[in-house]
Amino acid sequence: MTETLRPRQVHFTLWVPRGGGAGALALVRTMMLRLLLLALNFFPSIQVTENKILVKQSPRLEVYNNEVNLSCKYTYNLFSKEFRASLYKGVDSAVEVCVVNGNFSHQLQFYSHTGFNCDGKLGNETVTFYLRNLYVNQTDIYFCKIEVMYPPPYLDNEKSNGTVIHVKEKNICPDVQSPESPKPFWTLVVLSGVLGIYSLLSTMLLCYLWTKRQRTRLLQSDYMNMTPRRPGPTRKHYQPYAPARDFAAYRP
Repeated sequence: MTETLRPRQVHFTLWVPRGGGAGALALVRTMMLRLLLLALNFFPSIQVTENKILVKQSPRLEVYNNEVNLSCKYTYNLFSKEFRASLYKGVDSAVEVCVVNGNFSHQLQFYSHTGFNCDGKLGNETVTFYLRNLYVNQTDIYFCKIEVMYPPPYLDNEKSNGTVIHVKEKNICPDVQSPESPKPFWTLVVLSGVLGIYSLLSTMLLCYLWTKRQRTRLLQSDYMNMTPRRPGPTRKHYQPYAPARDFAAYRP
């Protein structure tokens, strides 16, 4: 038995021995049925594979400088098709991080509706998302999604395993100090000196003003206590004169 297979065409060439009788015919029929069943199982699998989009991602990425590039490889030819490539955050893909849509005949523009700083690059088999200004609380699992919008039928990829993006917190070692670290100390020293001098001058000025005011009040009091003199002659008041009595004259 010789079997020749071509895409969507099957040709069978069977050799039947002469004089086989009914047993030989039954054997041939059984073999033909098996080949038909094999062909029916083979061609649908090819068609399903052609209509599938498979996406592969790195399992884990660590971010140390708040920036990361996430590449997604897909197995589909997007040339001359209207497509959409997007990146989602979370186990349930609830947050759309970055998206691009269009075709290769126009300039593609990556954008985000959820406040992420993103950009990207799209190739024949890879789409790369550039994420900037990531925070520690944005550590999560991210999924790539490829969709064919036109021509029909609509196609999208099966959900991949995703990529865990771990944003590391910047650790600042307190023991290692830069040469500019003493500046705050000297700044405090200079400010304290300026405030001290200002306080001293203010105290001296207040003391001077208070002393001057006290002297002015004393001079005004002395001036008010002085009795003014009348011009011209003044009348003198004399004590009345009473002659002394001679008590000896009255003696007997």
